[in-house]
Amino acid sequence: MKIRHLVLFSLILGMAACSGGSNESASSGESSTEASTPRVAFVTNGVADFWVIAEKGAEAGGAEFGADVSVHMPPAGLSDQQRILEDLMVKGVDGIAVSPIDPANQTEFLDKVAARTDLITHDSDAPDSDRLVYIGMDNYDAGRMCGKLVKDALPEGGEVFIFIGRLEQDNARRRRQGVIDELLDRDSDPMRYDPPGTALEGEKYVILGTLTDQFDLTKGKANAEDVLSRYPDVDAMVGLFAYNPPLILEALKGADRTGEVKVIAFDEDDKTLQGIKDGTVAGTIVQNPYEYGRQSVKILVDLAGGDDSVIPEGGMINIPARTITSENVQAFWDDLRTKTGKADGGNEG
Repeated sequence: MKIRHLVLFSLILGMAACSGGSNESASSGESSTEASTPRVAFVTNGVADFWVIAEKGAEAGGAEFGADVSVHMPPAGLSDQQRILEDLMVKGVDGIAVSPIDPANQTEFLDKVAARTDLITHDSDAPDSDRLVYIGMDNYDAGRMCGKLVKDALPEGGEVFIFIGRLEQDNARRRRQGVIDELLDRDSDPMRYDPPGTALEGEKYVILGTLTDQFDLTKGKANAEDVLSRYPDVDAMVGLFAYNPPLILEALKGADRTGEVKVIAFDEDDKTLQGIKDGTVAGTIVQNPYEYGRQSVKILVDLAGGDDSVIPEGGMINIPARTITSENVQAFWDDLRTKTGKADGGNEG
């Protein structure tokens, strides 16, 4: 009986070994399939409707270029963004696209990320880091475009106040400076920086000041209300982050001054676009967050596949800004709603 049991046991072991070999092969095949699908992450610098559009682009890029894409929006600023990046490094991803919140103080940390995986920046750059490429627009030039909208809205000149989320970001600093330099008719210098605490006076325009809100919408609205109270003769209010113009509109409505103060915007919030249609917003400078998401995924997938040729000379993939006014707002809005799956919107008035 013991011999028969030994024989049977040997047969069972042999069958198990064959079965185990088969499963390992299938598992290897599955791992190979998974390995052939790059895992990439798209990290924003906050939570905003602007980033929802970028998320749609990243998702579309994942489907188009065959990638497993995760999108991360840090709600609590710099520390939250770095926690997300640390988690991604621990989990292991093939590439990360990030919009750095404070590039001057993040460079060392970003270099550590770049040593572990392919790192690119989008929307806002960290030019001194080891990132491989920046995807976005020239924010200084876009700022000057916004300054031209102010000039169109106030051809005789006037007093202007600027609102923005934060100035630690490379894109924010350059964008604001572009507006200022255009209004003061200065030569182009993207490295120039005027501190936000003092008024700046040119031949026709006075920039009364700049207020930040650190992505706090309650504070953003309070900033606009405070300016209307402190500077009753302000002629124009310029909102440089996507949520700023809608908050300015709310403050103007609350003060019963809608249409009295010119509103010049940045980005493509629905309320901003509706304001352009209604005549309460002079115009806006838009980026292309959808393409930021889509192109980030494409570049990371190419890099994961070993194609370094996608990194252009100069390290920037330029996605130009556009000026949106009453003349082209409906066509722009229709296209935006189609891309984001809201094709029935954008025709409110």
